[in-house]
Amino acid sequence: MKKHITKLIFAILMLAFIICCIVDAPITESVGTLWSLLPPIVAIGLALITKEVYSSLFIGILTGGAMYAIASSTGFTGMFTAVIQDGLITNLSDTYNVGILIFLVVLGIIVVLMNKAGGSRAYGEWAAKHIKSRVGASLSTFLLGALIFVDDYFNCLTVGSVMRPVTDKHKISRAKLAYLIDSTAAPICIIAPISSWAAAVSGTVEGVNGIQLFISTIPYNLYALLTLLMVIFIAVGNFDYGLMKIHERNAQNGDLFTTQNKVYAEDDKPVHMRGKVIDLIVPVVILILFCVIGMIYTGGFFEGASFIDAFADCDASYGLSIGSFATLILVILYYLVRRVLTFTECMDSIAAGFKQMVPAILILTFAWTLKTMTGLLEAGSYVSALVESVTAIRFLLPLILFVVALGLAFATGTSWGTFGILIPIVTDVFSQQLVDIGDAGTIPSIVIICISACLAGAVCGDHCSPISDTTIMASTGAQCDHVNHVSTQLPYALTVAGVCAVGYLLAGFIQNLFVVLGTSIVLMLLVLFVLRMFHRNQEKAVLSKTKE
Repeated sequence: MKKHITKLIFAILMLAFIICCIVDAPITESVGTLWSLLPPIVAIGLALITKEVYSSLFIGILTGGAMYAIASSTGFTGMFTAVIQDGLITNLSDTYNVGILIFLVVLGIIVVLMNKAGGSRAYGEWAAKHIKSRVGASLSTFLLGALIFVDDYFNCLTVGSVMRPVTDKHKISRAKLAYLIDSTAAPICIIAPISSWAAAVSGTVEGVNGIQLFISTIPYNLYALLTLLMVIFIAVGNFDYGLMKIHERNAQNGDLFTTQNKVYAEDDKPVHMRGKVIDLIVPVVILILFCVIGMIYTGGFFEGASFIDAFADCDASYGLSIGSFATLILVILYYLVRRVLTFTECMDSIAAGFKQMVPAILILTFAWTLKTMTGLLEAGSYVSALVESVTAIRFLLPLILFVVALGLAFATGTSWGTFGILIPIVTDVFSQQLVDIGDAGTIPSIVIICISACLAGAVCGDHCSPISDTTIMASTGAQCDHVNHVSTQLPYALTVAGVCAVGYLLAGFIQNLFVVLGTSIVLMLLVLFVLRMFHRNQEKAVLSKTKE
């Protein structure tokens, strides 16, 4: 019954949206209008309703291709050119995208090697002796994610592969693990001055020190800070709500997945039982070290650039590929020297690692192609024009930017693309005030609050979107069905978003860090306590009815 109601609501909302599109412009003029947001909305809506992500993304891609063909009057040939040539082929030949895919595959191979060598098994046995509760397992996942702040892709995949045996043992659902990973990775990266995210943000501004500007926005990045607070509260309080509660209840009864959509193969059983904890720690430490070296190498660190500048100018995709390849070679040599794996077993792991990552590669490819469709339809230009039209209402600008960034990131699946579009608009509007950033103190310029709102909204929309590459990586790291991850995380992300909206509304009137951040934290804790009390009362009512 609930499923039919959901479908009806989606149909009504889609009809309302299409009517708004028609009022805004005819479909023949879909480029740069409200129509440009239709393809991602179709894909996201279908994914949430059908629980099938591949076909939903593909239908969204075809919708975008058809709309572009209609707008450009190129017919069927134009549609296939947009989808195949401009979409799939272009994205699969893009050097940045290929670098991410290489990193993904190599990391999958390293994970298989660690499992075969028995390192993951040994770590799981060690963790079972030292991590004795669900709370401990959840907090350990959070802490490991907080330590790996260099890059969100790297964070999601590494934390997932290391912590899966631990959370499985303590009967934490894969959906909850994916939430813990996703809600630590991007929020920790967006407030870490030494990260690929800091580099991306600093690259969107001109005329000022990008890293200095990034650091100034950290205290006002409400979504990142409040999400980390919520993760700790959820872990320590050991409570859940929404669909996550169903997944957690099923996990405690032995079903870690809830649905049968187990798109990821089970972890390989260890070939050798003589593997030790060191056989997992050494590869992970080498991977972290070499990925950092790879990133600063691409930024010119070994050519004289400072460490900070090297991170700001790095090519994260190329750097992660270099680091992962170097790690793979050293890990194979390490296992051969340790004699925990034979050469043949190491070579067999290459195909097995690639196979493990096929679902993530397919989803990423479709997600990138869908972003291309929204790019061809100039969704970014449409949103930019909307933001520029409301810049006169200065006191509401932080809230407006947060909501617009959330919506744009949700629709396009890219947080980097979102703040890449919005931050230049903000810096242009407040160009005269940029010089005051260095002397902002405890009463920062409104420009810092607005840029923080862009970053916060971008990460929030990224968390909510099924077509986000970071969300896909979190599902991959946890080996959780992607739609299960999105549908269980959505209520949590929207809870934090609601508090952030109040915080940014307040920030537009009172540009004081202590007032805005303090009020937001208190309100977040109050909301969480109320939610926990409400759900505990519900559980007591159900128990009392059962006894009767």
